[in-house]
Amino acid sequence: IMNAGTQCCMFLSIFLFISICLGEDYDLDDKTGLGRSFDGIGGLSGGGATSRLLVNYAEPYRSQILDYLFKPKFGASLQILKVEIGGDAQTTDGTEPSHMHYEDDENYFRGYEWWLMKEAKKRNPNITLIGLPWAFPGWVGNGENWPYSFPDITASYVVSWILGAKQYHNLDIDYVGIWNERSFNSKYIKLLRYTLDKSGLERVKIIASDNLWEPISSVVTADKELQDAVEILGVHYPGTNTLPEALKTGKKLWSSEDYSTFNDNVGGGCWARILNQNYVNGKMTATICWNLVSSYYGDLPFGRDGLMTAKEPWSGNYVVESPIWITAHTTQFTEPGWTYLQTVGHFTHGGSYVALTDERGNLTIITETMTHDHSVCIRPPLPSYDVTAQNVTFHLKGTFASISELQVWHSKFDFKTNKSVLFQNIKPIKVTEGSFSIELDVDEVYTFTTVRNGQRGSYPDPPPSAPFPKSYKDDFDVSGHPYFSEAPNFADQTGVFEYFTNQTDPGPHVSTLRQVVTQRPVTWVADADQTISVIGDYQWQDLMVSCDIYMESVHTGGVFIAVRVNKGGGVVRSTRGVFLWVYADGTYKVTNDLNGMTVLAEGLSGTRARVWYTLTLTVKGNYASADLNGYPLWKNAVLWEPRHGWAAIGTSSFELAQFDNFAIEALT
Repeated sequence: IMNAGTQCCMFLSIFLFISICLGEDYDLDDKTGLGRSFDGIGGLSGGGATSRLLVNYAEPYRSQILDYLFKPKFGASLQILKVEIGGDAQTTDGTEPSHMHYEDDENYFRGYEWWLMKEAKKRNPNITLIGLPWAFPGWVGNGENWPYSFPDITASYVVSWILGAKQYHNLDIDYVGIWNERSFNSKYIKLLRYTLDKSGLERVKIIASDNLWEPISSVVTADKELQDAVEILGVHYPGTNTLPEALKTGKKLWSSEDYSTFNDNVGGGCWARILNQNYVNGKMTATICWNLVSSYYGDLPFGRDGLMTAKEPWSGNYVVESPIWITAHTTQFTEPGWTYLQTVGHFTHGGSYVALTDERGNLTIITETMTHDHSVCIRPPLPSYDVTAQNVTFHLKGTFASISELQVWHSKFDFKTNKSVLFQNIKPIKVTEGSFSIELDVDEVYTFTTVRNGQRGSYPDPPPSAPFPKSYKDDFDVSGHPYFSEAPNFADQTGVFEYFTNQTDPGPHVSTLRQVVTQRPVTWVADADQTISVIGDYQWQDLMVSCDIYMESVHTGGVFIAVRVNKGGGVVRSTRGVFLWVYADGTYKVTNDLNGMTVLAEGLSGTRARVWYTLTLTVKGNYASADLNGYPLWKNAVLWEPRHGWAAIGTSSFELAQFDNFAIEALT
């Protein structure tokens, strides 16, 4: 039988044993040399149309969102901005317009990526800019769904975008990506390098293959010309790992697209883990988040997969999500050009640490102890591992031995009470004889740094969240929206709908919205055979939509308006809803799908090309009816599914058509 004293001694022994086991020492030393140069943390706008709704925010909310993303020492303080070189094609959540719809067409003011890059540069003149095409206009492929059959055409097309960025917007693009789901093309990469150099763009570097580590790594090693052409080996969703073949190339390694995860606190945990471990495990010196800001309708694919959420320009509401502050743990206390120490790695009891220096005496240490289930990314699968609370002691050696104090920033994810603490500046920690100790709990992120000017920026709360207005009108008057080529709140899912000024025979329709893509684009996503742009509240059930329409294709033209549209993004081909079509051959039909296969009603309309008509579609419960110029086409067509969805406009093929005086009245 043990007495109280014996029990107490045993308890203390066990406690001390556990404490010693969970107390580990880690050296941070630059005497043995440094690691790789840090290139930055970034966000990706595009791939596709992920910033679509951002431009429609009113001030001051739009500028506030941009500050949280780009303003140094305020929020995410992003160091890299990667944008889509629009290709008129569906590339995940929508289409982005090309600067060259046709071979003899050039316009460097379409879309919103130019504006976004300028806003980023305005806030951070040193931000790195990258362009990457996810798709191409159909003429680039010359009838094939492949952009590299005529590599000289493709190279000239991409280089023209880079030249236009400088000529029209004074934007210097730093890198251009090579990407395709199927493979990469060595001949094209070499030709692109040649075309860049010939155009005076020697400073623009190439990232390849913006996909997988192989086969690009092995081919670069074996091909000296390709090795000279490629500056960065970029990979998508590497799971923090690289391959020996990639390391052997001697090239810089980037996670050039990563994250793609719902931006709740688990998403924040995912981001914290990969920001550290992409370097610890994979020696990747830049990580770029898809996507920059979740500024697209939330019911499109990958809703809320951004650093923050801004999907309600009509209300002004936005949400600064946890990944913003996790980013700040690194970006506010480093700069591209800083260098990782060689002494980085994993903690004995789970988690990781990195340390970076400017080689002028400054030191920044970032630690993360994210547990498995609280840091799962959408891809790839995450193998199981354990993390426990632990005491760690860092020993600062080499040029850091004289540091006496470090600023401390702390985040703690609380998955039980949902009272997380994000990016909190706490009491500085004293460094005694080159060492300091810290108790690390699970699901925490710390920054210890000599940099003193970090800031948790803030603005007054934005307006509360609100649904899309039940009553909505747009006459597509371009004078009211001088900076952007697309109408507010419309999200193109196949095709491109742009403002158009009719200068030859304007009549009452001087300014309209025009569908301009006339050839199937070169794309990796299955664009629909029809064009479509959605708008509104996905939960709408009963509503009336009206729009003036104008078919430009004689005999073959066809346009529609629709309600209860239930899909978009990469699955747009299988979209269902209630679609009212009229055709230039004098007929109409009502279908339950975008493909036009499930016909609810059909008949003669008397419609023809190059005449304006007003279409009105009303759905209540299980019944739909429609008017043409105020006269009934049919009444009470019976429908069952879908029960709710967006409103939409579109065309029956890749063809020119115009729309005007769009109006919605939501009944429920």
